[in-house]
Amino acid sequence: MKIDDIWYGTNHPFSLLMAPLGWLYCGVASLRRKAYLHGLLRMHPVSVPVIIVGNITVGGTGKTPLVIWLARYLTQHGFRPGIVSRGYGGSLPSRLVQQVLPNSDPKRIGDEPVLLARHSGCPVAVGVNRLQAVQELLEHHQCNVIISDDGLQHYRLDRDIEIAVLDDVRRYGNRRCLPAGPLREPVKRLESIDFLVTKGATLEHEFTMQYMLQPLVRVNNKKITQPLDLLRGETVHAVAGIGHPAKFFNRLRDHGLRLKEHAFPDHHAYQASDIQFNDELPVIMTEKDAVKCQRIATSRHWCLPIEARLSEDFGKQLLTQLNKRIANGQKAA
Repeated sequence: MKIDDIWYGTNHPFSLLMAPLGWLYCGVASLRRKAYLHGLLRMHPVSVPVIIVGNITVGGTGKTPLVIWLARYLTQHGFRPGIVSRGYGGSLPSRLVQQVLPNSDPKRIGDEPVLLARHSGCPVAVGVNRLQAVQELLEHHQCNVIISDDGLQHYRLDRDIEIAVLDDVRRYGNRRCLPAGPLREPVKRLESIDFLVTKGATLEHEFTMQYMLQPLVRVNNKKITQPLDLLRGETVHAVAGIGHPAKFFNRLRDHGLRLKEHAFPDHHAYQASDIQFNDELPVIMTEKDAVKCQRIATSRHWCLPIEARLSEDFGKQLLTQLNKRIANGQKAA
């Protein structure tokens, strides 16, 4: 029994059985948010604007590429962003906060923060306590805006702008909350979101995020690259330990590759045996997987970097809202 069949199918028997628990989960999530909004639980403001990037579903929806795009875009427009992340999949003790470098150990820090540090050009800090992570950045860097990666439900950290990311294919699944469905909060939560960004096809009120494929990069030597099209018509091993591996596999098929698929759980801790096969075929993985496989990869292992692209209209609306929040809240610019 696959969890995708339960959460993204239609009236799976197990989902129907667990529906009462889903109602309870949604109710508790709604009450918790109202407690923060009405001051029963405290939201902690900080001295600079905070942009939250998250989602209301479990699993990957493309938050990390969007955070990288936001960091670069804001830097281009005169801001000095800092990024905070939970560091999911890492072994950092929950009481600690640590700043992330491009060469930080993903086993300790998590795979996504390392990617953020490598590609955003901004300081990055990880910690279960995102408020403490923000304070760490403000103390050691001259950040004047904070981007929180996957912090939509972390209400202790006050926020000025909320951006939710949605998968265009799976969207809300069966529209039930955990454990009956993939939702962390009810769908109506999106009514209070400032921006809804969708990978691929969008509805009228959504902004499109497109992925631009970059040349393949050898996992154990980032200086060596080759165009993906050179493997058109070839058979390759495709490795993906992300929220929705089928997306990655389909992207490779769209470029004419024949695949031997190897799907792993999101944030999988790779062993050499996971990516070594008894043949000489090329192995292609996501950049998120490559971060953890660099030390066990050979010359046959390649990763496929992606770059998010969003419309200029989205960027302009974001800057308008951000500057408005700065003016109204008298926060640092």
